[in-house]
Amino acid sequence: MVDIAEVTQVTDELLSALGRLLPQLSPSYGPPSRAELEEMVASRASILFVARDRERGGAIVGSLTLVLFRIPSGVRAWIEDVVVDAGSRNRGVGEALSRAALRRAAAAGARAVDLTSRASREAANRLYRRLGFIPRETGLFRYSLGSD
Repeated sequence: MVDIAEVTQVTDELLSALGRLLPQLSPSYGPPSRAELEEMVASRASILFVARDRERGGAIVGSLTLVLFRIPSGVRAWIEDVVVDAGSRNRGVGEALSRAALRRAAAAGARAVDLTSRASREAANRLYRRLGFIPRETGLFRYSLGSD
């Protein structure tokens, strides 16, 4: 059983958990610095959710970032950097995180929530479809400004 919470304060535990989780999302991802994380948590545009496992003493076993921003056509919402610890997968953690983000986006006035997911993330893609996300044929373009 997990509890989902919006992060309001940066702690050593959070920094350590993200240092363990983010490389599981992509080996090239390192943890954000304390200053970067504090900036993100303080921002009205990003909401960091964490999943805490009751059976593991409240250990952080997953995270998700919801990005909310206003554009002329309304409030946009994106889900980013969803990651669940390998030892906690297939236990509903990703679903609980996603549902919390969807509720928060709706409360903020978003009419839809977007996300991207690599085809290789088969379990995640099954979850997103089960939650009602519909794959879109888009012309997503990316202009790289750095090494990512």
